[in-house]
Amino acid sequence: MATYLLAHDLGTTGDKATLFDRDGVLIASAFESYDTYYDQPGWVEQDPEAWWSAVCRATAAVMSEAGIDKSSIAAISFSGHMMGCVPVDGEGNALRRAIIWADQRAAEQVRSLLRAMPQEEIYRITGTRPNPNYTVEKLMWLRDNEPETYGKIRFVLQAKDYVVARLTGEFVTDYSDASATNAFDLVRKEWSDEILAAACLPKRLFPEALPSTSIVGRVQRFEGVDLEGVPVVIGGGDGACATTGAGVIRANEGYNYFGSSSWIAIAASEPVIDPGMRTFTLCHLAPDLYMPVGTMQSAGGSYDWIREVLFPEELGFSSDDAFDRLNRWAAASPPGAHGVVFLPYLIGERSPHWNENARGAFVGLARSHGVSDLVRAVLEGVAFNLRIIFDALTEQGARLQSLKMIGGGIRNPVLCQTLADVLGIPIERVERGEYATSLGAAVCAGVGVELFDDFSVADSFSTVAGVDGPDPEAVEAYKCLAVLFGDAYEALAPVFDRLAELQSELG
Repeated sequence: MATYLLAHDLGTTGDKATLFDRDGVLIASAFESYDTYYDQPGWVEQDPEAWWSAVCRATAAVMSEAGIDKSSIAAISFSGHMMGCVPVDGEGNALRRAIIWADQRAAEQVRSLLRAMPQEEIYRITGTRPNPNYTVEKLMWLRDNEPETYGKIRFVLQAKDYVVARLTGEFVTDYSDASATNAFDLVRKEWSDEILAAACLPKRLFPEALPSTSIVGRVQRFEGVDLEGVPVVIGGGDGACATTGAGVIRANEGYNYFGSSSWIAIAASEPVIDPGMRTFTLCHLAPDLYMPVGTMQSAGGSYDWIREVLFPEELGFSSDDAFDRLNRWAAASPPGAHGVVFLPYLIGERSPHWNENARGAFVGLARSHGVSDLVRAVLEGVAFNLRIIFDALTEQGARLQSLKMIGGGIRNPVLCQTLADVLGIPIERVERGEYATSLGAAVCAGVGVELFDDFSVADSFSTVAGVDGPDPEAVEAYKCLAVLFGDAYEALAPVFDRLAELQSELG
């Protein structure tokens, strides 16, 4: 009997293939990396063919490790990084590299869209404000800057949609990924004619959007392993899959994902419209729920950056050794890092500032500060930005007594404690939280092929491995520092704009 669920999580650094049984137990996993290209400032691209190759290799490794064949697989489903732009022709061939979520090149296209339609109206319809990160603005950039490529486009897809098309020959997306394009009507769950007209983009370029549990078709082709005939469930964007994998499947539950980027999200019965437009709302995998969320660009990415600066490759430190040293340094500095504040805006920022010109900065440096203070300040800066996101969500009615945590950050005890102290609530580390996104995709597959009745099964699969409670003294100290953090950004925001202008003039 086919009872195993094969899930793929197409992340920023690579594809994670996972095999779960019907009880949510992880049976096997494999990871295959792929490159990211930064050819110009603000440009971030990946090769879709590399995604396909990684999926094939990781699948073969998982099947071999588990010692099973396709007759045991009930379904395959996908999670993938969102807000991308993968232009393909009618045969599903990628016409260029994918422009992925972190790319910031489409600032002029944002301005063009805002000249055609008020920002508040776009936010009301889509739950997202215009920003270079989103698919619509990236597609507008292609139209304006690569007209030959644009003229050949049949569909613009997301990462998981591209792989699904390779597997099945079908060009579709799901509601969650569609809701992160800045062109999808959240309430009607259809592409917005008003926004596409304002963007001067034809609706025909956007694939049909389906519920995340939809069976798209069956595997027609694969490389390296025989999966022909296995049902393919479309799945969802990584944010929505992570929400389900974290067990956040009821209104007013919430969690933090901490990886290269980080976000705080809740489940809600209707879209949350923030008057300040600091947060945004996406579609949940569960058809009757939404996912209000605030996402920051460089969370774990900031910690990666300080590691790369302090431990360059030529020193020969392994990644694990370097991170262990960073954590010991961070723990040696007290809350507040002896007065150093770090702004973690290394690649611009989404929530809460929505400023592609924002940049990183250390503020308050003195001769007395050492490496421990700098490393701790990086962790605290990330936590302070998440605090602003957390406050934005609670101001709109969320009542969170604790916050689940998933992603690679659960392995960093200094980070978990810092986040608990800055937010002032317990942080619940989800067991196998680094697999939560994959588990969400697997649950989606199981519901799609009726192995599970509904998404409530995710609650029993998401167990808490440990809790980090806030320290009262640190909580009080961080309340003042959080205000200073916000003031530091506001003071430097005009400088960031001037730096961007200067960089543009200098080329």
